[in-house]
Amino acid sequence: MALDMMQVISEAGAVSKKDDPAIPQEDLIRLYRLMVLNREVDDRMMKLQRQGRIGFYLQSMGEEAAHIGSAYALQPKDWIIPCYREPGAAFLRGFPLLNFVCQLIGNAGDLVKGRQMPNHYAYRPGNYTSVSSPVGTQIPQAVGVAMAAKIKKDPIVALVYFGEGATSEGDFHVGLNFAGVFKAPVIFVCRNNGYAISVPYSRQTAAESIAIKAKAYGFPGIRVDGNDILAVIKATRDAAARARAGDGPTLIEAVTYRVGAHSSSDDPRMYRTEEEVEKAKRMDPIHRFRLYLEERKLWDSTRESALQEQIKNEILSAITEAEKFGLPPLESLFDDVFAKITPSLEEQKEYLLNYRQRHPSEAEVK
Repeated sequence: MALDMMQVISEAGAVSKKDDPAIPQEDLIRLYRLMVLNREVDDRMMKLQRQGRIGFYLQSMGEEAAHIGSAYALQPKDWIIPCYREPGAAFLRGFPLLNFVCQLIGNAGDLVKGRQMPNHYAYRPGNYTSVSSPVGTQIPQAVGVAMAAKIKKDPIVALVYFGEGATSEGDFHVGLNFAGVFKAPVIFVCRNNGYAISVPYSRQTAAESIAIKAKAYGFPGIRVDGNDILAVIKATRDAAARARAGDGPTLIEAVTYRVGAHSSSDDPRMYRTEEEVEKAKRMDPIHRFRLYLEERKLWDSTRESALQEQIKNEILSAITEAEKFGLPPLESLFDDVFAKITPSLEEQKEYLLNYRQRHPSEAEVK
């Protein structure tokens, strides 16, 4: 019953020709750039949180290959239903860095007008739904998206991300069971990063893997080296082709490691050792991908230095611009409820705006 782990790029950067997904050179460079951008954004945003300039942040350091690779393997029309540790997938779909920073601040430049907590962004033009905090609820929602597409005969795939901790929730089992029975065109991507906050993987399940659980629901489960971006792309491409052919879902377990804390509110030193973290860092997906690119003569130290400088400037520019925005407009409380504002909401809106005009000192937000 044991499942092999798919790997294309070895830790030394060598490639298995058998499973190489044959990515165009320009896309390889783009993927590497996204991974580095993701890492640098994580580092800078955590510093902003520590400075009190944003309230909360969740990093994805060490998990870049798992979500950027899987998002790349989809078509633009496919839907991504995220967890909360996949910013690179949003960037790949075109989510502007400026809007990302504005969302963390919750200002007028935030596409959801400050109504979601930081790190809970959405990007409709990229078919990237809102991040949701409750653990696992996005799984049956993704199945619903997939089933709607199937009923409409729309040949799209829905991909949903979650951590291994979510597999202990009922939503996981409900979602997989329904998808298996009705052959929903959905891809379940479990980022098995070792910890559900402080609870280790060994306390989540007695099964030998997450991927093996798919067998109980009648569809394939694949274990993939989540630090190997080419393996992730290969596994996701195969799953998407299967879904589009009408053969139903696939569960992909991307085995990786959460290098950072669960969030800016967490101190992982309380439940894991530095030795464990340092060992995991030696499996760094960005380092491994860079070795691969260097082996193919697509990358070198000069390009690396230029990229680091370019990304640093992009991030600083986005922060500077984002911090110029004011609060979301008060009218948006009413304008964004329905596509067309109702008479009762229009009345409430006019009352509030008139009150603010009559009593500016009372209505001012400090």
